[in-house]
Amino acid sequence: MSTQTALLKVMSDAARKAARGLNRDFGELLELQVSKKGAADFVSAADLKAEQTIFEMLQKARPGYSFLGEERGLIEGTDKTHTWIVDPLDGTTNFLHAIPHFAINIALQRDGVVVAAVTYNPITNELFWAEKGKGCFVNDKRLRVAARQHLNESVLATGIPFLGHGQHATFLKELHQISQRVAGVRRFGAAALDLAFVAAGRFDGYWERDLKPWDLAAGLLLVSEAGGKVTTIEGGDDMLTAGSICAANLELHPLIQQRLRAAA
Repeated sequence: MSTQTALLKVMSDAARKAARGLNRDFGELLELQVSKKGAADFVSAADLKAEQTIFEMLQKARPGYSFLGEERGLIEGTDKTHTWIVDPLDGTTNFLHAIPHFAINIALQRDGVVVAAVTYNPITNELFWAEKGKGCFVNDKRLRVAARQHLNESVLATGIPFLGHGQHATFLKELHQISQRVAGVRRFGAAALDLAFVAAGRFDGYWERDLKPWDLAAGLLLVSEAGGKVTTIEGGDDMLTAGSICAANLELHPLIQQRLRAAA
């Protein structure tokens, strides 16, 4: 199955349409670097415009579905079984600094389970997508998680707490446990793409805390459908409410969790 269903086409079309505005704004942002306030306001407006575009397209295609977005929060629909979970610009700080690594995230949750996902990087034109039980793809190519079985061969991704955000001391303990046992640790600044890269086998694993549902929802399904395992850092299956994540292939996942537990 490398041909998208009608549902995934709706999601992909919404992501691509929102991306056109973000690409235009990204080009103009280069001229705003001298003004911290102006650039920040500009990015906020870009966020809002992208989410509005996605909201309108999804509501038109599936009227009644609920909508949970980073910018507008939860809008309850008449259909209580379906909820769109949307991040119109994951990697906002990268975008603000004109770093070409950010994504649009759209997931559909049905009865509490994520059943369809799209993560789109407008700069590289890579569209990662998956539907529950039908595999994971980037554009028209089937994806599988990496096959490495040993930490010392592996490259992992993570997020680093920043000013006013996250558990700094906990992170440093976890990094100490992980970094001395792996081939490398990367921090790229967009959780959605970290998970997509695990699904694609580019990263062997990923862990992070203090995330929101719209950061994670699409990526959870991408990794699972690519043959990987996704849990909270503690090993639970409530990633969207707990806000922590550990993702890898079936062999590395318990090894990464073992090191994270040692940091506790």
